[in-house]
Amino acid sequence: MEKMLVVAFESEQKAYEGVNALSQLDSEGSITVHAVSVIKKNDEGKTVVLKTNPEFPIGTLGGTSIGSLIGLLGGPYGVIVGAASGSLVGLTADLYVSGVDGEFVDDVSKDLKPGAYAVVADISEEWITPLDVQMEKIGGKVFRSAKKDVETEQINRDIAAMDKEIKQLEMEASKAPGEMKAKLQAKIDNLKEKRQKKVEQANKRFEQMEKEHNAKVQALEERSAKARGETKAAIDARIAEINEGHQRTVAKRKNMEAELEKKADKLVAKAKILKN
Repeated sequence: MEKMLVVAFESEQKAYEGVNALSQLDSEGSITVHAVSVIKKNDEGKTVVLKTNPEFPIGTLGGTSIGSLIGLLGGPYGVIVGAASGSLVGLTADLYVSGVDGEFVDDVSKDLKPGAYAVVADISEEWITPLDVQMEKIGGKVFRSAKKDVETEQINRDIAAMDKEIKQLEMEASKAPGEMKAKLQAKIDNLKEKRQKKVEQANKRFEQMEKEHNAKVQALEERSAKARGETKAAIDARIAEINEGHQRTVAKRKNMEAELEKKADKLVAKAKILKN
């Protein structure tokens, strides 16, 4: 099962011991590490990335699940959601990308005090005991969450909400007198522009998800080719699970794209009617 992992430590040295423990478990086949970083919460309560290990399949943070999770760990999520709307939009997007929920972020953030260190990782594991035993020996406190696929649905909901608002404004514009009609049309044009940007952002995010998926599977396939017995079986099972999850996401995306195309055609047709 794919999971997001955070292990809190009291010192930088212990955090790096935690990374070494993850690497050992990965080598043994007990878990698969897709990405790992060491972070520190500074005196201002912000998270600072100290090291990202390029040896694992996902060696960069930009746009990835682990990068988004690190970005969320700067404070209790319950406090974050009460912030200004401009910040909320970005933070909510990070939450969807990270694959965890607000409760998980809140639990970790409350425990990760200023001056504390943590190992943050994107992993696959079947049994929690091997990892928990190793981290307990080092003095780490383990937080883990199964990755949730809510991102595609949220993108669809966001665009559907824009379409609903556009439709309402177009109805009002069709009945409005001259000056008001022009003002409403300006709002419609602005909303359509935002909608297009949202679609473009979604396409870029889907490309990133595809790269992330391919990197994980390629690394696992290379390991499977060299493995034998139970280790090979475990790796192959992880590959199958990751592929199944990705196929579900791709199916959702295709359905979303088909629905968006239909709605876009309707919006264009409606705009032509209003202009005439």
